Amino acid sequence: MTWSYEKAGVNLAAADSWVDAIKGLVGRVPRDPRVVGGIGGFSGLFRLQGDLLLAGCCDGVGTKVEVAREAGDYRGLGQDLVAMNVNDLVTCGARPLFFLDYLACGRLEVPVLSQVVAGVVDACAASDCVLLGGETAEMPGVYAPTGLDLAGFSVGMVREADLLTPDRVRPGDLLLGLSSSGVHSNGYSLVRSALLSGSERLTLEETPEGLDAPLGETLLRPTKLYVRPALAAAATGKVRAMAHITGGGLEGNLVRVIPEGLKPELRYDAWERPEIFRLLSRRGVEEEEMRRVFNLGIGFVLVVPEDGEAAVCAALKGFGEEPRRIGRVVPA
Repeated sequence: MTWSYEKAGVNLAAADSWVDAIKGLVGRVPRDPRVVGGIGGFSGLFRLQGDLLLAGCCDGVGTKVEVAREAGDYRGLGQDLVAMNVNDLVTCGARPLFFLDYLACGRLEVPVLSQVVAGVVDACAASDCVLLGGETAEMPGVYAPTGLDLAGFSVGMVREADLLTPDRVRPGDLLLGLSSSGVHSNGYSLVRSALLSGSERLTLEETPEGLDAPLGETLLRPTKLYVRPALAAAATGKVRAMAHITGGGLEGNLVRVIPEGLKPELRYDAWERPEIFRLLSRRGVEEEEMRRVFNLGIGFVLVVPEDGEAAVCAALKGFGEEPRRIGRVVPA
């Protein structure tokens, strides 16, 4: 059987239409002059004072919580939640200041939520970000007794002179990719349909050919935190833009930081694709859909001029990263 996001119940076209609808609704009221940029970037920007800008964003971990529930292992979800926010926030050059979480459940189970919040605490510390507060909502009747949903909110700060925006990008710029830890926290409706449903479903305890760990452990590896290496790279003054590779894949996220008239030209053979993505391909997810949904092993991309590659790579390697040249920016 051939699997797609749409067959798994996720309508990406409707999601795009919803973003357009939001832009229309926001446009009905006068624009606040303190807002910098518009809706659709990785974070929103608000002028606090002079050239000091606040950056804010929110995100969740999606249906990865269902894999955690089936496995009875919620330890990594807290890091997923923080990473999905601070990795977005840092793309404009903003340094995360604080984070808040929202946990909604059908029944408040302290051992489960404690695992999640412990992960949040550790991930905030690893991102030099304060856990400022949050909310836990017990909502029987809205969620099943074991149901759980997670959302997070992060705020950061950047000087306007240091802001990374698409208008800095030039033809010929290099695309440097940083490895992902796996699927991260996008595409799990498709993952669950392709791997964990139907008469030929796999179990989380088994280790399919090629994987280095049981399937459950592989799927629950937490999203990598890119804040420290990304900010170190930006501090070289040689980074023109950055993208967090989430829903929409490499191309769908890179076009968010590349100006009109230019496009990313990617070399999908420039890195070794993690085996979990090969497994998804064998289970019926076609290559076009793989590229449209998953990170395929590259979780973060920096757009860098060729003469800045050495400095940026040196900064990244100082944090244990092994950046790969995965393509260039070319005329559209």
